[in-house]
Amino acid sequence: MEELEEYARTLEASGDYRVLRRLTQRKSIEIPDEVVTRRGLFVDVETTGLDPSKHEIIELAMVPFSYGLDGKIYSLGEPFQKMRQPLRAIPAEITAITGIDDSMVAGAKIDPQEVAAFAAGSVLIIAHNAEFDRRFLERFSDVFASVAWACSMTQIDWIGEGYQGFKLSYLANDAGFFYERHRATSDCLAAIELLARPLARSGRLALTELLERARRPTWRVWAESAPFDTKDLLKARSYRWNADANGRPRAWYIDVLEAELETELEFLKNEVFRRDVNIPKSRIDAYNRFSERV
Repeated sequence: MEELEEYARTLEASGDYRVLRRLTQRKSIEIPDEVVTRRGLFVDVETTGLDPSKHEIIELAMVPFSYGLDGKIYSLGEPFQKMRQPLRAIPAEITAITGIDDSMVAGAKIDPQEVAAFAAGSVLIIAHNAEFDRRFLERFSDVFASVAWACSMTQIDWIGEGYQGFKLSYLANDAGFFYERHRATSDCLAAIELLARPLARSGRLALTELLERARRPTWRVWAESAPFDTKDLLKARSYRWNADANGRPRAWYIDVLEAELETELEFLKNEVFRRDVNIPKSRIDAYNRFSERV
């Protein structure tokens, strides 16, 4: 291996080549006596589709890790990985993405009680696209509804840090490693590796930034029944349209920091509705963020 690594360094030193290393498991770091650590859990699901109300989990992976309050990762635990046979055949397009076919999940089950026992004791759950994973997992087990969540895809400014994109494969490529994509355990390990490393421009640990953003409460503000001719104004201010039949208003909405709430309410009253109006809003924190319960 040392000889191969020497070849790789020679190629890279030429300036004409870039070498990607295969991801290997991180080694544990000794925890100083004065450091307080927490148990985190990185999760990933593979499913038969995008809608948790009609599609199903076919693979679940959970990788526990210990981290300090400053974002330093010290060790990884043994992963949990199980497959599950859905009620209907796995669509061909899902097999093409995940590599999972019906023969691989035949007769397989995931015990919700076993999952709950494994997740117990975790103070933070992270997923790379938590809005997707949390909606599926909260339907599968109540344990995922009572723990704080964070999203390694949306709660780190990857683009601002100089990365090509925020997809896991893009981030891994920029970080100089490759892994078995679209398999749940491999995705978890790749994401934890990224969180353990310094960001490209700021030099801060990625998990440090993620923890800071996850701890900040935000408010979801709804421009319900906004006049049609204000849609471009709302879009320009980064409002998003909720068109799903998910129990939430079919309306424009935005998530803002607590310090920005009053400014946003004044904007809606003065620029959108042009009158004093009661504007629906709800507080979001790590315990309900990315959940259908918001």
